[in-house]
Amino acid sequence: MSLSNTGIDIVLVHHPVINKVGETIGSAVTNLDLHDIARAAKTFGVDNYYIVTPYTDQQGLVDEILEHWKSGHGASYNPARKEALELVSVADSLETVIDRITTMRGSKPLLLTTSAQRQNKSLSYQEVCGKIKKGESILLLFGTAHGMAPQVMDMADYTLPPVGGNTGYNHLSVRSAVSIILDRLLGNRDEN
Repeated sequence: MSLSNTGIDIVLVHHPVINKVGETIGSAVTNLDLHDIARAAKTFGVDNYYIVTPYTDQQGLVDEILEHWKSGHGASYNPARKEALELVSVADSLETVIDRITTMRGSKPLLLTTSAQRQNKSLSYQEVCGKIKKGESILLLFGTAHGMAPQVMDMADYTLPPVGGNTGYNHLSVRSAVSIILDRLLGNRDEN
């Protein structure tokens, strides 16, 4: 785990999430999500990127991938990838992540969920940017499959507005959504 000065951590929830018919499930970890989200997190100055899965085989897969890129052949082959993947760690539950961050920062982070659907307790991107500027500790939660299960959404303090275009289609990959949201919250807005 690292601790920079943004106070922003992200978590990719693989359990509990829902499938397309609304049942609570656990989803599989993907190599692309590990790499691409880590690269976005490093680019925008996120302190830590957590993968949440209770499944030991999935945890083992994450550990194996991280080992290759952090200290195996991948570390010397692609140092930039190593640098990004150093932000990643795996946890068996969201509660474990919250406990780690609370211990590390000295207070519980503000829990912000994301969703493709508009939620009741929403904060605008501008409001969240204000909290970031004040130095508040924030944990951004992203879901896999068809989104986070209701019990995760209920844990949140607030939800960010959905990312969307000007069409009725709204099925971005989580990698794309993470990049867009991090740019909105932490991106450089200096016009050259």
